[in-house]
Amino acid sequence: MSWIDIGALDDVPLRGARLVKTRLGCVAVFRTGEAEVFAASNACPHKGGPLSEGIVHGRKVTCPLHNWVFDLETGEAQGADDGRIDTYKVRVEDGRVLLDGALLMKGAA
Repeated sequence: MSWIDIGALDDVPLRGARLVKTRLGCVAVFRTGEAEVFAASNACPHKGGPLSEGIVHGRKVTCPLHNWVFDLETGEAQGADDGRIDTYKVRVEDGRVLLDGALLMKGAA
């Protein structure tokens, strides 16, 4: 894997998110706990709602437009028909958030 340092863990608020621009588009980086971080596509498949502006609760995020709830580990929508978001590998090392760049580098902006 090709890990990309995208910033300090403290740059991502607890129960919040930050955006990272990639060749595939914007990726939302979510922080659910002290050092628990997930990365997923920012756009809700329903109406394109910005998931980085949604409510983070547990290991889930709720779309701010129509309340679809997504599991941040699997990307699966809960209670919605065939909804799913892409998820990306992310880790925290020495207080830095690292995103797996291998998949992200394959796409086009």
